[in-house]
Amino acid sequence: MVHAMIWLWAMLQALTVAGVLNYWRHLPKDRKVEAPDGAVVILSVRDDWDGGADLIARLKAQSAPFRLLLATSGACPAAEALAAREPGWVEAVAAGVADDEGQKVHKLRAALRVLRPDDRWLVFIDADIAPPERLVGRLLFPLVRGKADIVTGYRLLLPEGRGIAALVGAVEMQLATLPRSPSATMPWGGAMAMGREVADRLDLDAVLAGRLSDDMSIGLAGWRARLRLRPVRDLLVASPIGGGGLLGFGVRQYRHIVTNSAGMWALATGVVAVQAAGWLWALGWGGWSAVAVGYGAACGRAGVRSRIIGAVVEPEQARLARRSLWWDMAAPFGVTWAHLAVQLAAAASRRIRWGGWDYVVRRGRVVRMTRA
Repeated sequence: MVHAMIWLWAMLQALTVAGVLNYWRHLPKDRKVEAPDGAVVILSVRDDWDGGADLIARLKAQSAPFRLLLATSGACPAAEALAAREPGWVEAVAAGVADDEGQKVHKLRAALRVLRPDDRWLVFIDADIAPPERLVGRLLFPLVRGKADIVTGYRLLLPEGRGIAALVGAVEMQLATLPRSPSATMPWGGAMAMGREVADRLDLDAVLAGRLSDDMSIGLAGWRARLRLRPVRDLLVASPIGGGGLLGFGVRQYRHIVTNSAGMWALATGVVAVQAAGWLWALGWGGWSAVAVGYGAACGRAGVRSRIIGAVVEPEQARLARRSLWWDMAAPFGVTWAHLAVQLAAAASRRIRWGGWDYVVRRGRVVRMTRA
């Protein structure tokens, strides 16, 4: 019986290594970009945004031209100052304060209403990313070439320390390096793009109305419309993470999922639960052979992930991101159990605290919101 369990455990671990190898094998080596006319980058910022000097410098260095549309609540001095300094490149739009939908969604809808007739390509980014210079051009490439309807990158968390921040980064890295296909891709609002025709076909304003999560709403609408959602695997976009509330960040991310698609949450949680149960058996009853199998696979995954990180981000970003890999090599069971705990905690409530607001969400729609 023990031997059979070890064989099953070994097969499960081999599948996890194969999944990361699959991601590595499908990394594009010829990372082509497009630079069409009519691209607009939409960036939602909070009223206390500091102007994002590094982000703006990185956007100015992009290989593809675009105009920048800053979506604010209406009281963001930094956004207004930037628009005043660079009126030919930056436009600020004031959305006001929402009363029945997420504040970010409210701002994005305001931005959609001021699009110009010649805005043909829509690129959505978050304010907390450190994008490479190819970001906009890489997102546009599959769209311009007619290979996809919606394209997306994914976040690569950069922990400021080796403690909880690195643990959260390790959990997120499990998701970042999953094999991806057009039939199983959910866009990430931190780096996402679509053509204007696709936005009009979806009626993007209506898709977002009353919702809290922008990317989940767009992704589910895209699935229902049978659109081609394509990941750009070499766009693991650096996003620093540090400070307090890090486990709360993970719970919030999964709560977005469970409040939009309970089935998607159940599938993801079931997969992690199997791995978590396997580690419990290996440490409690499987003996040294089972533990060795688990640690061998973990080191294999970490090695491949290290290569992926080194291939897609800047050297300093790669150095920070690799801090998360120590968790997967030293305590892979801890990463898996933390992942499962976050997933289970997410299902315990429909309340999401985000951006200074408390939201109660049912089936993706905001039913109540109050200031946090």
